[in-house]
Amino acid sequence: MRIEVIAYAGYRGEQEPRTLVVDGERLEVVEIRKRWAAPDGRFFDVRLADRRTFVLRVSGEEESWERVG
Repeated sequence: MRIEVIAYAGYRGEQEPRTLVVDGERLEVVEIRKRWAAPDGRFFDVRLADRRTFVLRVSGEEESWERVG
């Protein structure tokens, strides 16, 4: 499964996921169910428009995203 994250940077510059492109299909993040920080990055438990849920991690200076759950 290939995932691309389109994120929004708020006024503090912290990014949060707004849209995911999953296997070529663009899906809106309708809810961030939980968010937390850890030594290896910031995590987001999100629910998509098609009701699937993903746990995403963003890490590093270059703000690289990956699915972790």
